[in-house]
Amino acid sequence: MVRLVHYSDIENVFDAPERAARLAGRVRALSGPDAAVVGTGDTTAPGVLSLVATGRQVLDFYEATDTVLDTFGNHEFDYGPDALRGLVADSPATFVSANVRDEDGEPFGRGEGVVPWATREVDGATVGFVGVTDPATDSLNPMAADLSFDDPVSAVRDALAEMRTAVAERGEGRSGSGSEEDAADADPLDHVVVLSHLGAGDDDLARELDVDAILGGHVHSRRNEVVADTLLVRPGVNGETVGEIDLDADPPTATLHEPDGADPAPDLADALAERMAAADLDETVDVVEEPIERSGDVVHGGECRVGNFVADAFRWIHDADVGLSNAGGLRQGYPWAGDVTKADLISLIPFEEPVALASVTGAELHDVFREMAAPDVDFGEDHWWHGHVSNARVVWDDDAELILEATVGGEPIDPDARYTVAVSEYLLHSEHEYPTLAQRHRIDEADIQYEVLAAYAREHGIDPEIEDRIEIRNRAVAADDD
Repeated sequence: MVRLVHYSDIENVFDAPERAARLAGRVRALSGPDAAVVGTGDTTAPGVLSLVATGRQVLDFYEATDTVLDTFGNHEFDYGPDALRGLVADSPATFVSANVRDEDGEPFGRGEGVVPWATREVDGATVGFVGVTDPATDSLNPMAADLSFDDPVSAVRDALAEMRTAVAERGEGRSGSGSEEDAADADPLDHVVVLSHLGAGDDDLARELDVDAILGGHVHSRRNEVVADTLLVRPGVNGETVGEIDLDADPPTATLHEPDGADPAPDLADALAERMAAADLDETVDVVEEPIERSGDVVHGGECRVGNFVADAFRWIHDADVGLSNAGGLRQGYPWAGDVTKADLISLIPFEEPVALASVTGAELHDVFREMAAPDVDFGEDHWWHGHVSNARVVWDDDAELILEATVGGEPIDPDARYTVAVSEYLLHSEHEYPTLAQRHRIDEADIQYEVLAAYAREHGIDPEIEDRIEIRNRAVAADDD
Protein backbone atom coordinates (compact mmCIF):
# COMPACT_ATOMS: atom_id res chain seq x y z
CA MET A 1 0.00 0.00 0.00
CA VAL A 2 1.30 3.45 -0.92
CA ARG A 3 0.34 5.95 1.80
CA LEU A 4 0.97 9.56 2.73
CA VAL A 5 0.67 11.02 6.23
CA HIS A 6 -0.37 14.67 6.02
CA TYR A 7 -0.53 17.60 8.42
CA SER A 8 -0.99 21.33 7.85
CA ASP A 9 -1.56 24.67 9.65
CA ILE A 10 -0.27 23.28 12.93
CA GLU A 11 0.56 26.87 13.99
CA ASN A 12 -0.17 27.23 17.73
CA VAL A 13 0.23 23.55 18.54
CA PHE A 14 3.80 24.28 19.67
CA ASP A 15 2.55 26.59 22.41
CA ALA A 16 1.58 23.47 24.36
CA PRO A 17 4.67 21.25 24.00
CA GLU A 18 2.90 18.13 25.25
CA ARG A 19 0.20 18.64 22.62
CA ALA A 20 2.80 18.97 19.88
CA ALA A 21 4.47 15.79 21.14
CA ARG A 22 1.15 13.94 21.00
CA LEU A 23 0.53 15.19 17.45
CA ALA A 24 3.99 14.01 16.43
CA GLY A 25 3.24 10.71 18.11
CA ARG A 26 0.11 10.28 15.99
CA VAL A 27 2.12 11.05 12.85
CA ARG A 28 4.74 8.49 13.85
CA ALA A 29 2.09 5.86 14.60
CA LEU A 30 0.52 6.33 11.17
CA SER A 31 3.82 6.37 9.32
CA GLY A 32 5.86 3.35 8.31
CA PRO A 33 7.89 1.85 5.44
CA ASP A 34 4.92 2.16 3.07
CA ALA A 35 4.32 5.86 3.89
CA ALA A 36 5.82 9.32 3.47
CA VAL A 37 5.13 12.22 5.86
CA VAL A 38 4.33 15.60 4.28
CA GLY A 39 3.20 19.07 5.39
CA THR A 40 1.37 21.80 3.50
CA GLY A 41 2.37 25.09 5.08
CA ASP A 42 1.78 27.29 8.11
CA THR A 43 3.81 24.70 9.96
CA THR A 44 6.50 27.12 11.19
CA ALA A 45 4.28 30.04 12.29
CA PRO A 46 2.40 31.74 13.88
CA GLY A 47 2.47 31.09 17.63
CA VAL A 48 4.19 32.04 20.87
CA LEU A 49 7.01 29.55 20.51
CA SER A 50 7.28 30.45 16.85
CA LEU A 51 7.96 34.08 17.81
CA VAL A 52 10.56 32.97 20.34
CA ALA A 53 12.30 30.64 17.90
CA THR A 54 11.56 32.54 14.65
CA GLY A 55 9.88 29.43 13.34
CA ARG A 56 12.78 27.09 13.97
CA GLN A 57 10.84 25.01 16.51
CA VAL A 58 9.45 23.17 13.48
CA LEU A 59 12.90 21.66 12.92
CA ASP A 60 12.38 19.65 16.12
CA PHE A 61 9.00 18.52 14.80
CA TYR A 62 10.40 17.55 11.40
CA GLU A 63 13.04 15.40 13.11
CA ALA A 64 10.49 13.75 15.40
CA THR A 65 8.13 12.89 12.55
CA ASP A 66 10.60 12.16 9.72
CA THR A 67 8.77 14.70 7.54
CA VAL A 68 10.17 14.47 4.02
CA LEU A 69 8.42 17.38 2.25
CA ASP A 70 6.66 20.64 3.11
CA THR A 71 5.53 23.69 1.17
CA PHE A 72 5.17 27.37 2.05
CA GLY A 73 2.07 28.80 3.68
CA ASN A 74 1.55 32.53 4.02
CA HIS A 75 2.87 32.42 7.60
CA GLU A 76 6.18 30.83 6.65
CA PHE A 77 7.20 34.38 5.73
CA ASP A 78 6.30 35.93 9.12
CA TYR A 79 9.94 36.66 9.99
CA GLY A 80 10.99 37.75 6.52
CA PRO A 81 12.51 36.00 3.51
CA ASP A 82 16.04 35.81 4.94
CA ALA A 83 14.93 34.07 8.14
CA LEU A 84 12.96 31.60 6.04
CA ARG A 85 15.92 30.93 3.79
CA GLY A 86 18.01 30.08 6.84
CA LEU A 87 15.33 27.74 8.17
CA VAL A 88 15.00 26.01 4.80
CA ALA A 89 18.76 25.51 4.58
CA ASP A 90 18.81 23.81 8.01
CA SER A 91 15.66 21.75 7.55
CA PRO A 92 15.76 17.95 7.28
CA ALA A 93 12.58 18.24 5.18
CA THR A 94 12.70 19.49 1.59
CA PHE A 95 10.52 22.49 0.69
CA VAL A 96 8.64 22.13 -2.59
CA SER A 97 7.45 25.37 -4.19
CA ALA A 98 6.53 26.02 -7.82
CA ASN A 99 5.13 29.55 -7.67
CA VAL A 100 7.05 31.69 -5.13
CA ARG A 101 9.55 34.21 -6.50
CA ASP A 102 12.13 36.18 -4.56
CA GLU A 103 12.88 39.89 -4.45
CA ASP A 104 14.60 39.67 -7.86
CA GLY A 105 11.83 37.69 -9.51
CA GLU A 106 13.77 34.43 -9.38
CA PRO A 107 12.39 31.17 -7.91
CA PHE A 108 12.54 31.53 -4.14
CA GLY A 109 15.16 29.68 -2.11
CA ARG A 110 16.77 27.62 -4.84
CA GLY A 111 20.21 28.20 -3.30
CA GLU A 112 18.93 26.83 0.02
CA GLY A 113 17.38 23.71 -1.50
CA VAL A 114 13.82 24.70 -2.44
CA VAL A 115 12.64 22.74 -5.50
CA PRO A 116 9.54 23.17 -7.71
CA TRP A 117 8.85 19.45 -7.69
CA ALA A 118 10.21 16.29 -6.12
CA THR A 119 9.78 12.55 -6.42
CA ARG A 120 9.94 10.03 -3.61
CA GLU A 121 9.90 6.26 -3.62
CA VAL A 122 7.09 5.05 -1.38
CA ASP A 123 6.63 1.30 -0.97
CA GLY A 124 8.16 0.68 -4.39
CA ALA A 125 6.12 3.32 -6.22
CA THR A 126 7.35 6.65 -7.59
CA VAL A 127 5.25 9.50 -6.23
CA GLY A 128 5.63 12.98 -7.70
CA PHE A 129 4.97 16.10 -5.64
CA VAL A 130 4.50 19.76 -6.60
CA GLY A 131 4.13 22.57 -4.03
CA VAL A 132 2.12 25.78 -4.41
CA THR A 133 1.26 28.81 -2.24
CA ASP A 134 -1.65 31.26 -2.18
CA PRO A 135 -0.76 34.03 -4.69
CA ALA A 136 -2.32 36.59 -2.32
CA THR A 137 0.46 35.97 0.22
CA ASP A 138 2.25 39.22 -0.61
CA SER A 139 -0.99 40.96 0.41
CA LEU A 140 -1.77 38.69 3.35
CA ASN A 141 1.65 38.99 4.93
CA PRO A 142 3.55 42.33 4.99
CA MET A 143 6.82 40.44 5.43
CA ALA A 144 6.27 38.88 2.00
CA ALA A 145 5.51 42.18 0.27
CA ASP A 146 8.76 42.12 -1.74
CA LEU A 147 8.06 38.66 -3.11
CA SER A 148 5.79 37.65 -5.97
CA PHE A 149 3.63 34.62 -6.60
CA ASP A 150 2.85 33.06 -9.97
CA ASP A 151 -0.59 31.86 -10.99
CA PRO A 152 -1.01 28.52 -9.18
CA VAL A 153 -2.63 26.55 -11.99
CA SER A 154 -0.04 27.59 -14.58
CA ALA A 155 2.84 27.07 -12.16
CA VAL A 156 1.70 23.58 -11.15
CA ARG A 157 0.99 22.63 -14.77
CA ASP A 158 4.51 23.65 -15.82
CA ALA A 159 6.11 21.86 -12.87
CA LEU A 160 4.13 18.69 -13.58
CA ALA A 161 5.23 18.70 -17.20
CA GLU A 162 8.87 19.21 -16.21
CA MET A 163 8.67 16.47 -13.58
CA ARG A 164 7.03 13.94 -15.88
CA THR A 165 9.62 14.60 -18.59
CA ALA A 166 12.49 14.23 -16.16
CA VAL A 167 11.13 10.99 -14.70
CA ALA A 168 10.48 9.53 -18.16
CA GLU A 169 14.02 10.34 -19.25
CA ARG A 170 15.42 8.66 -16.14
CA GLY A 171 13.29 5.59 -16.79
CA GLU A 172 11.73 5.64 -13.32
CA GLY A 173 8.12 5.19 -12.35
CA ARG A 174 5.58 2.76 -13.73
CA SER A 175 6.61 -0.77 -14.53
CA GLY A 176 4.72 -3.78 -15.78
CA SER A 177 4.13 -6.11 -18.69
CA GLY A 178 1.98 -3.82 -20.82
CA SER A 179 2.59 -3.25 -24.52
CA GLU A 180 5.07 -0.70 -25.87
CA GLU A 181 2.11 1.39 -27.04
CA ASP A 182 0.59 1.37 -23.55
CA ALA A 183 3.95 2.29 -22.06
CA ALA A 184 4.28 5.25 -24.42
CA ASP A 185 0.89 6.60 -23.37
CA ALA A 186 1.34 5.93 -19.65
CA ASP A 187 2.17 8.55 -17.05
CA PRO A 188 5.79 7.86 -16.04
CA LEU A 189 4.82 8.46 -12.41
CA ASP A 190 2.85 6.00 -10.33
CA HIS A 191 1.08 8.78 -8.41
CA VAL A 192 1.01 12.58 -8.57
CA VAL A 193 0.19 14.78 -5.56
CA VAL A 194 0.00 18.56 -5.08
CA LEU A 195 1.05 19.98 -1.72
CA SER A 196 -1.12 23.08 -1.63
CA HIS A 197 -1.55 26.12 0.58
CA LEU A 198 -4.31 27.65 -1.55
CA GLY A 199 -7.46 26.99 0.44
CA ALA A 200 -10.42 27.34 -1.90
CA GLY A 201 -8.05 27.39 -4.88
CA ASP A 202 -7.63 23.63 -4.56
CA ASP A 203 -10.84 23.17 -6.54
CA ASP A 204 -9.38 25.04 -9.51
CA LEU A 205 -6.33 22.79 -9.48
CA ALA A 206 -8.53 19.69 -9.34
CA ARG A 207 -10.60 20.77 -12.34
CA GLU A 208 -7.67 21.92 -14.45
CA LEU A 209 -4.96 19.34 -13.76
CA ASP A 210 -4.48 15.59 -13.88
CA VAL A 211 -3.35 14.65 -10.37
CA ASP A 212 -4.37 11.97 -7.90
CA ALA A 213 -4.67 14.09 -4.77
CA ILE A 214 -4.37 17.65 -3.54
CA LEU A 215 -3.31 17.84 0.08
CA GLY A 216 -4.28 21.30 1.25
CA GLY A 217 -4.36 23.81 4.06
CA HIS A 218 -4.81 27.57 4.58
CA VAL A 219 -8.55 27.34 5.31
CA HIS A 220 -8.90 26.15 8.91
CA SER A 221 -11.63 23.59 8.40
CA ARG A 222 -11.40 19.91 7.62
CA ARG A 223 -12.07 18.57 4.18
CA ASN A 224 -12.13 15.08 2.70
CA GLU A 225 -13.90 14.81 -0.64
CA VAL A 226 -13.42 14.14 -4.34
CA VAL A 227 -13.65 16.96 -6.89
CA ALA A 228 -13.26 16.23 -10.61
CA ASP A 229 -11.91 12.74 -9.79
CA THR A 230 -9.22 14.24 -7.52
CA LEU A 231 -9.03 13.65 -3.77
CA LEU A 232 -8.99 16.93 -1.80
CA VAL A 233 -7.91 16.79 1.84
CA ARG A 234 -7.48 19.39 4.60
CA PRO A 235 -6.75 18.33 8.19
CA GLY A 236 -7.90 21.51 9.97
CA VAL A 237 -5.85 23.74 12.25
CA ASN A 238 -3.52 23.32 15.24
CA GLY A 239 -3.14 19.60 14.73
CA GLU A 240 -6.85 18.79 15.01
CA THR A 241 -6.30 15.80 12.76
CA VAL A 242 -3.66 14.02 10.71
CA GLY A 243 -4.57 12.79 7.25
CA GLU A 244 -3.78 9.26 6.14
CA ILE A 245 -4.01 9.00 2.35
CA ASP A 246 -4.18 5.68 0.52
CA LEU A 247 -2.91 6.34 -3.00
CA ASP A 248 -3.40 2.73 -4.09
CA ALA A 249 -7.17 2.95 -3.66
CA ASP A 250 -9.14 3.70 -6.82
CA PRO A 251 -9.86 6.54 -6.43
CA PRO A 252 -7.44 7.48 -3.60
CA THR A 253 -9.04 7.79 -0.17
CA ALA A 254 -8.24 9.62 3.06
CA THR A 255 -8.93 9.11 6.75
CA LEU A 256 -8.57 11.94 9.25
CA HIS A 257 -7.17 10.79 12.60
CA GLU A 258 -7.25 12.83 15.82
CA PRO A 259 -4.06 12.88 17.90
CA ASP A 260 -5.76 12.02 21.21
CA GLY A 261 -4.59 8.71 22.56
CA ALA A 262 -1.29 8.67 20.70
CA ASP A 263 1.94 8.07 22.59
CA PRO A 264 3.89 11.36 22.63
CA ALA A 265 6.98 11.50 20.46
CA PRO A 266 9.97 10.92 22.76
CA ASP A 267 11.91 14.02 23.81
CA LEU A 268 9.95 16.45 21.62
CA ALA A 269 8.00 18.04 24.49
CA ASP A 270 11.22 18.62 26.43
CA ALA A 271 12.95 20.18 23.42
CA LEU A 272 10.04 22.56 22.83
CA ALA A 273 9.68 23.38 26.53
CA GLU A 274 13.35 24.37 26.66
CA ARG A 275 12.80 26.78 23.77
CA MET A 276 9.71 28.22 25.49
CA ALA A 277 11.41 28.65 28.87
CA ALA A 278 13.95 31.00 27.35
CA ALA A 279 11.17 33.50 26.54
CA ASP A 280 10.09 34.19 30.17
CA LEU A 281 6.44 34.80 29.27
CA ASP A 282 4.81 33.49 32.45
CA GLU A 283 3.66 36.88 33.79
CA THR A 284 -0.03 36.72 34.79
CA VAL A 285 -1.87 39.75 33.40
CA ASP A 286 -5.29 38.86 34.86
CA VAL A 287 -7.40 36.03 36.24
CA VAL A 288 -10.46 34.89 34.29
CA GLU A 289 -13.40 33.53 36.27
CA GLU A 290 -15.62 32.42 33.37
CA PRO A 291 -13.68 30.57 30.61
CA ILE A 292 -13.27 32.56 27.40
CA GLU A 293 -13.61 30.38 24.32
CA ARG A 294 -11.52 30.98 21.19
CA SER A 295 -12.36 28.09 18.89
CA GLY A 296 -12.93 28.62 15.18
CA ASP A 297 -16.69 28.31 15.57
CA VAL A 298 -16.62 31.06 18.20
CA VAL A 299 -14.36 33.63 16.55
CA HIS A 300 -16.02 33.16 13.13
CA GLY A 301 -19.53 32.81 14.50
CA GLY A 302 -20.38 36.47 15.12
CA GLU A 303 -19.97 38.50 18.30
CA CYS A 304 -17.86 36.72 20.91
CA ARG A 305 -16.17 37.59 24.18
CA VAL A 306 -12.59 37.20 22.98
CA GLY A 307 -13.32 39.32 19.90
CA ASN A 308 -14.86 42.05 22.06
CA PHE A 309 -11.82 42.02 24.34
CA VAL A 310 -9.44 42.56 21.42
CA ALA A 311 -11.57 45.24 19.74
CA ASP A 312 -11.90 47.08 23.07
CA ALA A 313 -8.13 46.98 23.64
CA PHE A 314 -7.44 48.29 20.15
CA ARG A 315 -9.89 51.19 20.60
CA TRP A 316 -8.56 51.96 24.07
CA ILE A 317 -4.92 52.33 23.06
CA HIS A 318 -5.79 54.96 20.43
CA ASP A 319 -8.91 56.45 22.08
CA ALA A 320 -10.52 55.76 18.70
CA ASP A 321 -14.14 56.05 17.67
CA VAL A 322 -14.22 52.36 16.72
CA GLY A 323 -12.13 49.29 17.45
CA LEU A 324 -12.05 46.60 14.77
CA SER A 325 -10.48 43.16 15.01
CA ASN A 326 -10.47 40.75 12.08
CA ALA A 327 -11.59 37.29 13.16
CA GLY A 328 -8.93 35.62 11.05
CA GLY A 329 -6.25 37.29 13.13
CA LEU A 330 -7.47 35.61 16.32
CA ARG A 331 -5.68 32.28 16.55
CA GLN A 332 -7.60 29.32 17.86
CA GLY A 333 -6.67 27.40 20.97
CA TYR A 334 -7.75 26.22 24.39
CA PRO A 335 -10.14 28.48 26.36
CA TRP A 336 -8.65 31.02 28.73
CA ALA A 337 -9.46 30.06 32.30
CA GLY A 338 -7.86 31.08 35.59
CA ASP A 339 -4.50 32.82 35.19
CA VAL A 340 -4.05 34.45 31.80
CA THR A 341 -0.39 35.01 31.00
CA LYS A 342 1.52 37.12 28.52
CA ALA A 343 2.08 33.90 26.57
CA ASP A 344 -1.70 33.39 26.33
CA LEU A 345 -2.11 36.84 24.79
CA ILE A 346 0.67 36.21 22.28
CA SER A 347 -0.94 32.88 21.45
CA LEU A 348 -4.13 34.75 20.52
CA ILE A 349 -2.39 37.32 18.25
CA PRO A 350 1.18 36.12 17.64
CA PHE A 351 2.17 38.77 15.11
CA GLU A 352 4.91 41.40 15.29
CA GLU A 353 2.57 44.07 13.95
CA PRO A 354 1.35 47.28 15.63
CA VAL A 355 -2.19 48.45 16.27
CA ALA A 356 -2.69 51.13 13.63
CA LEU A 357 -5.11 54.05 13.63
CA ALA A 358 -7.05 54.78 10.44
CA SER A 359 -9.20 57.76 9.50
CA VAL A 360 -12.16 56.93 7.25
CA THR A 361 -15.35 58.58 6.10
CA GLY A 362 -18.67 57.34 7.37
CA ALA A 363 -19.40 55.90 3.94
CA GLU A 364 -16.11 53.98 4.05
CA LEU A 365 -16.81 52.77 7.58
CA HIS A 366 -20.17 51.44 6.39
CA ASP A 367 -18.33 49.50 3.68
CA VAL A 368 -15.87 48.15 6.23
CA PHE A 369 -18.74 46.90 8.38
CA ARG A 370 -20.23 45.20 5.34
CA GLU A 371 -16.91 43.49 4.70
CA MET A 372 -17.14 41.82 8.12
CA ALA A 373 -19.60 39.45 6.43
CA ALA A 374 -17.24 39.06 3.42
CA PRO A 375 -20.07 38.78 0.86
CA ASP A 376 -17.70 39.78 -1.95
CA VAL A 377 -14.40 38.46 -0.60
CA ASP A 378 -13.21 34.91 -1.18
CA PHE A 379 -11.76 34.19 2.24
CA GLY A 380 -12.49 31.16 4.38
CA GLU A 381 -15.82 29.37 4.52
CA ASP A 382 -19.05 30.90 3.25
CA HIS A 383 -20.65 30.97 6.70
CA TRP A 384 -17.75 32.65 8.53
CA TRP A 385 -18.14 36.05 10.17
CA HIS A 386 -14.94 38.06 9.83
CA GLY A 387 -14.92 40.91 12.34
CA HIS A 388 -15.43 42.15 15.88
CA VAL A 389 -16.11 45.75 16.91
CA SER A 390 -15.92 48.11 19.86
CA ASN A 391 -18.23 51.14 20.39
CA ALA A 392 -20.31 50.09 17.38
CA ARG A 393 -23.33 47.99 16.48
CA VAL A 394 -23.99 46.23 13.19
CA VAL A 395 -27.19 44.42 12.18
CA TRP A 396 -26.64 42.24 9.12
CA ASP A 397 -29.24 40.47 6.94
CA ASP A 398 -27.46 37.38 5.66
CA ASP A 399 -30.08 36.52 3.04
CA ALA A 400 -30.17 39.99 1.52
CA GLU A 401 -26.41 40.58 2.13
CA LEU A 402 -27.36 43.97 3.51
CA ILE A 403 -26.59 46.06 6.60
CA LEU A 404 -29.88 46.91 8.30
CA GLU A 405 -28.34 49.07 11.03
CA ALA A 406 -24.88 50.53 11.67
CA THR A 407 -24.13 52.83 14.59
CA VAL A 408 -21.09 54.26 16.36
CA GLY A 409 -21.49 55.32 19.98
CA GLY A 410 -25.22 54.66 19.64
CA GLU A 411 -25.64 57.10 16.75
CA PRO A 412 -26.24 56.22 13.08
CA ILE A 413 -23.16 56.55 10.91
CA ASP A 414 -22.94 59.90 9.16
CA PRO A 415 -21.62 59.12 5.65
CA ASP A 416 -19.94 62.52 5.38
CA ALA A 417 -18.29 62.56 8.81
CA ARG A 418 -14.84 61.14 9.59
CA TYR A 419 -14.23 58.36 12.09
CA THR A 420 -11.07 56.96 13.60
CA VAL A 421 -10.74 53.17 13.59
CA ALA A 422 -8.12 51.17 15.51
CA VAL A 423 -7.11 48.07 13.58
CA SER A 424 -4.33 45.58 13.04
CA GLU A 425 -1.74 47.06 10.68
CA TYR A 426 -2.27 43.99 8.51
CA LEU A 427 -5.72 45.23 7.46
CA LEU A 428 -4.20 48.38 5.97
CA HIS A 429 -1.69 46.33 4.02
CA SER A 430 -3.88 43.49 2.79
CA GLU A 431 -6.57 43.69 0.11
CA HIS A 432 -7.75 40.21 1.00
CA GLU A 433 -10.19 40.75 3.89
CA TYR A 434 -11.13 44.43 4.20
CA PRO A 435 -10.35 45.93 0.79
CA THR A 436 -11.84 49.31 1.76
CA LEU A 437 -9.04 49.88 4.27
CA ALA A 438 -5.66 50.95 2.85
CA GLN A 439 -2.38 52.54 3.83
CA ARG A 440 -3.72 55.94 2.75
CA HIS A 441 -6.10 55.81 5.75
CA ARG A 442 -3.26 55.38 8.27
CA ILE A 443 -2.68 58.31 10.65
CA ASP A 444 -0.91 56.73 13.65
CA GLU A 445 0.29 53.51 15.25
CA ALA A 446 0.68 52.14 18.76
CA ASP A 447 2.57 49.19 20.23
CA ILE A 448 2.62 45.59 18.97
CA GLN A 449 -0.83 44.02 19.21
CA TYR A 450 -0.15 41.54 22.01
CA GLU A 451 1.61 44.26 24.03
CA VAL A 452 -1.53 46.37 23.69
CA LEU A 453 -3.64 43.44 24.92
CA ALA A 454 -1.32 43.02 27.91
CA ALA A 455 -1.44 46.72 28.81
CA TYR A 456 -5.23 46.79 28.52
CA ALA A 457 -5.60 43.64 30.62
CA ARG A 458 -3.39 45.03 33.38
CA GLU A 459 -5.45 48.24 33.56
CA HIS A 460 -8.98 46.99 32.82
CA GLY A 461 -8.85 43.25 33.37
CA ILE A 462 -10.17 40.53 31.09
CA ASP A 463 -13.93 40.22 31.59
CA PRO A 464 -15.62 40.91 28.24
CA GLU A 465 -19.38 40.60 27.87
CA ILE A 466 -21.69 39.87 24.94
CA GLU A 467 -23.35 43.25 24.34
CA ASP A 468 -25.37 42.85 21.15
CA ARG A 469 -22.67 44.56 19.11
CA ILE A 470 -23.27 42.25 16.14
CA GLU A 471 -26.63 40.80 15.14
CA ILE A 472 -26.85 38.43 12.17
CA ARG A 473 -30.36 37.82 10.87
CA ASN A 474 -31.63 35.15 8.46
CA ARG A 475 -28.47 33.14 8.71
CA ALA A 476 -28.56 29.61 7.32
CA VAL A 477 -27.19 26.85 9.53
CA ALA A 478 -23.65 26.04 8.39
CA ALA A 479 -22.97 22.57 7.07
CA ASP A 480 -20.70 20.29 9.08
CA ASP A 481 -17.17 20.72 7.74
CA ASP A 482 -16.10 17.30 8.93
